[in-house]
Amino acid sequence: MSTTPDQLPSDLPQRRIDQLLAHYGQSHQHATNELIHFVAIPVIMFSLVGLLMALHPWLAYAFVAAGMVYYARLSAVFFAVMFAISAAVLVFLSNMAGEQRTLWCLALFAGAWVLQFIGHRLEGKKPSSLRTSSTSGWARCSC
Repeated sequence: MSTTPDQLPSDLPQRRIDQLLAHYGQSHQHATNELIHFVAIPVIMFSLVGLLMALHPWLAYAFVAAGMVYYARLSAVFFAVMFAISAAVLVFLSNMAGEQRTLWCLALFAGAWVLQFIGHRLEGKKPSSLRTSSTSGWARCSC
């Protein structure tokens, strides 16, 4: 007899990744808000890495490395995917000219945050980062 996930005992401890995704799902149910977040969160992280790189490349590398530790502790699959994406972002940003990179990243960062707040306005809920202090700083970045 096989056991499906729906049949598993509810007293099993939930993985942290499952808790985070469940919390995200509760806070993001409006289709337009989900789409906005699907675009805006990666843009925010991309631009943040670019801004850190503008200050000093090692700041960007340290930020990405801290993220990799977080994802490695969270899920091997998330770690592998984020490692590949982060490496591509670092290579791309390293090849952009300094002043141009900074201006683009500032504009992308501000614009993506505006979109995040528009999405939450549509949702009718404040971003998670403004509602609770119980989540980690990295998770709060994703509203």
